[in-house]
Amino acid sequence: MRPGRVACHSNLLFVVSRDPRSRSTSWRLTLASVSTVPPYQSPIAPGRSYYEDTVERPAYPPLEGALSVDVAIVGGGFTGLSAAVHLARSGASVVVLEAHRFGDGASGRNGGQMGTGQRLWPLELEAEYGPDKAKRLFKLGEEAKAHLFDFVEANGLDVDLGRGQLSIAHKARYLDEYQRTAEVLAERYDYPHARYMDAAETAERVGSARYFGGMRDTGTGHLNPMKLVVATARLAAESGAALHEGTKVERFEERGDRSVVVTERGEISAGHVLVATNAYGHDLAPAVDAHVMPIGSFIGATEPLGDETVLPGGEACDDSRFVVRYFRKSADNRLLFGGREAYTSAAGDITRHIRTQIAEVYPRLKDVRLTHAWGGNVAITMKRMPYVRRLSPTMTTIGGYSGHGVLLSNFAGRLFAERFAGNRDRLAELEDLDIPAFPGGKRLRFPLMVLAMTYFSLRDRF
Repeated sequence: MRPGRVACHSNLLFVVSRDPRSRSTSWRLTLASVSTVPPYQSPIAPGRSYYEDTVERPAYPPLEGALSVDVAIVGGGFTGLSAAVHLARSGASVVVLEAHRFGDGASGRNGGQMGTGQRLWPLELEAEYGPDKAKRLFKLGEEAKAHLFDFVEANGLDVDLGRGQLSIAHKARYLDEYQRTAEVLAERYDYPHARYMDAAETAERVGSARYFGGMRDTGTGHLNPMKLVVATARLAAESGAALHEGTKVERFEERGDRSVVVTERGEISAGHVLVATNAYGHDLAPAVDAHVMPIGSFIGATEPLGDETVLPGGEACDDSRFVVRYFRKSADNRLLFGGREAYTSAAGDITRHIRTQIAEVYPRLKDVRLTHAWGGNVAITMKRMPYVRRLSPTMTTIGGYSGHGVLLSNFAGRLFAERFAGNRDRLAELEDLDIPAFPGGKRLRFPLMVLAMTYFSLRDRF
């Protein structure tokens, strides 16, 4: 160990220092105190996540001084880091700025479930956009899934990748929708991986008799999102991108044909800026604030389970509630259970709420111990589809994935890089979506959303 370094073991803190009583250059090992260095706690989200304890997070230095680059990316989540990898590999000079640490936002703290297609199911897509555009959007979502699987495999990433998704009905009245969706996926969307499950099969695969049926999708999967964030950041740096954490952006300026990103201790002149802050870019871009709403979501992780009847096939789960419950098992056999969306600023007692919901699904786990409970903001839009816009000739924003971000955000970063390189413009398919602003402007949008979500939450119960 080099001098000045500290080593922690259990509750013992050791410090390596030079012995002032010795004329030689010998060093001594000193027991400094019986305490531990507190684990890192995100300043923008409550609780320490289970994911943070599964991977080492390298630190990247804050930006100091001035830079000139082809592309400046604001936001160090899936979208920004993915864009950085693909831009750097294509030869562009790129810098990524993150106000806190990579993964502190939704990208590193979410449920880890991919899903299939878009956030809206095929029949919902058809009703909103017509059959032709619905098929194009679904295909784009499937390309996003293939990209993520390929990206993980091609780069040899350890992200605890699991397979399968169970979408399940908490009310019998939703069963027809699940059955019809499986049929439509096979017949009209050439997707043979989803099929309907009756109540008996659902109970066996979930390990709970709480649900009435649902759909099993063997063509998708789930992963450890923090491991993916860390790995993508590493690949971006290895590809030549400059990465800076602890760098808060204060404002954007237009100077001639370039954008300038002004930070606390420097500025960047860029040919183009990608705003990829999603649920955390408050006040940087008013248009984003008008169209993208942050809401809180919370997850708990149990101690490793000895009960092998909980999700015995290893699939992830999401249910039919508007305020959706989502759960899966980790690589070390913990139950990761999310389900309390919050439309107020206070997280409250995360553990108590998550334990209550686990007990409703798995009564036999009512006394299970939670080792972690955490939360964070995710970003939604009025139509639960991504918000992609050119804010100016030299600035683009991408976000508002509405719970479908593991699948779409990584691919959106790649699509942005494709557009910048002039290869092809598949990003335009998302940019053309009609995503209205939330009603009431910035002042009233949140109270109106609270009222709407309270109504849907009550409807989920009856």
